[in-house]
Amino acid sequence: MTDYHDMWKELGIDLDAHDGLLEVLPPMYEENILSQEGRPGGMEYFDFVFSEVHGLRIKELVEHREAGAVVVGTFCTYVPEELIIAAGGICVGLCAGAQVAAEEAEKYLPRNICALIKSSLGFKLAKVCPYIESCDLLVGETTCDGKKKYFEMLGELQPVHIMEVPQMKLEHDRDLWRKEIRRMLERMEEMTGKKIGEKQIRDAIRLVNEKRKALLRLEELRKSDPPVISGRDALLIDQIAFYDDPARLTEKINALCDELEERKKAGVSIGGAHRPRILLSGCPMALPNWKVATLIETSGAVVAMDEMCTGIRYFDNLVEEDAADTEALLDNIADRYLNIHCAIFTPNRERIEHIKQLVEDYDIDAVVHYSLQFCDPYTVEAFSVQREMEKEGVPFLYLETDYSSEDTGQLTTRIQALIEMVGCAEKA
Repeated sequence: MTDYHDMWKELGIDLDAHDGLLEVLPPMYEENILSQEGRPGGMEYFDFVFSEVHGLRIKELVEHREAGAVVVGTFCTYVPEELIIAAGGICVGLCAGAQVAAEEAEKYLPRNICALIKSSLGFKLAKVCPYIESCDLLVGETTCDGKKKYFEMLGELQPVHIMEVPQMKLEHDRDLWRKEIRRMLERMEEMTGKKIGEKQIRDAIRLVNEKRKALLRLEELRKSDPPVISGRDALLIDQIAFYDDPARLTEKINALCDELEERKKAGVSIGGAHRPRILLSGCPMALPNWKVATLIETSGAVVAMDEMCTGIRYFDNLVEEDAADTEALLDNIADRYLNIHCAIFTPNRERIEHIKQLVEDYDIDAVVHYSLQFCDPYTVEAFSVQREMEKEGVPFLYLETDYSSEDTGQLTTRIQALIEMVGCAEKA
């Protein structure tokens, strides 16, 4: 094992606290991911990436900055990674999925704020996240009031750029968003001191589109019944996609898909016979948050689709590459990102229709809607999703939780009851 302590120290990491965090992660990974039987061989790469989650990839970021380039951290799928890549930068996701330094974070934040915001600030204050410490710029976005206020605090600690995401999708909202895309481009040019041309933007669009195509290919294989890959492994890949090198990641996902196609032909599946197929919908699940997915799959079902930002919302739809010039390319980027169906929008019929289509396409038996406590957009919109699923006759379970393990028993009971009900309905 490579010793990265000198590198972490240079980044300002609290070494003792960080060592404590790294002691906790391997048992979590073993329990939630490695304990699965019959995993595809192609998952070895993603296991390696996680084992080096604060090591080799951070070393790559440090070397990238030493070479005179930039690293940009993002918190949301609305931030266009194409513009960061076009500027010669590396884009890394910063959302946090574990309860860290909650008491310290609550000195600045109310207790009744969503776990993701509290976790993110906790990682920063405790100095245990080498990703955020490796960034030259953090890009926030106005997707919720809690994050807007959090980014104000974060801006006192590191450079932050805020993108204003509109709350509707009318023509004047699109005009605003297209201006925000250009403002982000200007910020990247200002940071790097270089003009970003049409070729750089076009090449970056192609690179990110290839990553999306690979992830969409994997999603197509999740339609297999019995499943050829578990929901937990698919979630892990999506989580890693936010910070791994895009070209390398694309190659590894496609290699995994080649293997899964062969396994499908040979009748090799995960978990044997048919199991109830669950669509997991709602809030993002950042590393290392596998709680709900693990409870579903260890209770006898399979997560066949993730309607989350750490799921289909991250890579659904490509940026149109056929554009005459730079301005048209920027408009295409803006249009693609505004087509993400987040709960922040009003009205938001697009998300409801998308969930209905996913239920049909993936032969879903039940929908589990996961909301982080105090995440207003998703906790409120859960009622609309439930109402629509009831109209369609699709069993629905609403779960509101956080990053702790205190409610695991209660969640397990509710999930098992749903799966038992679905199983009885299939037999009837």
